[in-house]
Amino acid sequence: MDQPATADPAERRFLFLLGSTRHQGNSELLARHAAAQLPAGTAQRWLHLGDLPLPAFSDERHGDGAYPEPTGHLRTLLDATLDATDLVIVSPLYWYSVTTSVKHYLDHWSGWLRVPGVDFRARMNGRTLWAITAMADEDPALADPLAGTLRTSGNYLGMRWGGLLLGNGSKPGQVLDDTAALRRAETFFATVPAPVPA
Repeated sequence: MDQPATADPAERRFLFLLGSTRHQGNSELLARHAAAQLPAGTAQRWLHLGDLPLPAFSDERHGDGAYPEPTGHLRTLLDATLDATDLVIVSPLYWYSVTTSVKHYLDHWSGWLRVPGVDFRARMNGRTLWAITAMADEDPALADPLAGTLRTSGNYLGMRWGGLLLGNGSKPGQVLDDTAALRRAETFFATVPAPVPA
């Protein structure tokens, strides 16, 4: 059962991670419409993953298991992720899932889980993960793989699942014609989901 959002907006800090290959794409426009409904004073940070290229991820779990301290864009994204109470993945539907840049970001979670002193899993526990996407097709079931990827990844860290806000749009700006999606956006962040069962 959902719980009411905190009465003090200063307690919530939203990080919007934009995964489109272009700026001001349909997913971002839908996210900005949803964000505009947040109470005045709610902290928002917007980062475009395309502006923060990450190094290739190397799986070291079966070597010595050690991952170096993140630097550069990795440090920027790690610090921003840990600072957020609400993490919003904004990604158009690409081949029925998240974009390459979002998947690359999620791959680095595996490294952050193993960086000494970061305590990534413990610090992400209880935070809320949201998803916003636009797609060309009108069948919402086609976005199930995207939602499943994010929801299950969040569950692994004990995060709450805020849900998926889905809009329809292919040509630039077309999502703004999806009045049903815009209405859903206006209340999308209105509740804080219940904790993930232990």
